[in-house]
Amino acid sequence: MFKIVENEKMMNDALMIRKKVFVEEQGVPLQNEIDSFESIATHIVGYDQHGLPFATARFRNVDNDAKIERVAILKNHRNKGYGKALMKAIETFAQSKGFSTLKLNAQCHARPFYESLNYIAVGDIFLEEKIEHIAMKKYIN
Repeated sequence: MFKIVENEKMMNDALMIRKKVFVEEQGVPLQNEIDSFESIATHIVGYDQHGLPFATARFRNVDNDAKIERVAILKNHRNKGYGKALMKAIETFAQSKGFSTLKLNAQCHARPFYESLNYIAVGDIFLEEKIEHIAMKKYIN
């Protein structure tokens, strides 16, 4: 279901999901959604039982932690448990690359979701792309 992106088609699938969720739904400018970290991040894409892409995320090394970013699930696949499955897959992939700490900037509406996965909020709420976020961390291993 969830795979590390290995080719251009998979990367295009991941970018398509991000454009639908962040650019079209949330109004993030495309030039801000695609950034200079695309080439160094590990990207993940989820495919449904019909082989259609429906979820994506990426993580990269920031201060020896796996920083999870761009977590997105297409609207018609939400509230079906895929978010938790995606986060567990990210955790497994990050652990296999030697990471023991995960961190992310959660949109505040998603904070309870991440807390249900044992992430802990750290610091104050801040704005990113005019959306309230909170930094969160989780230790694994």
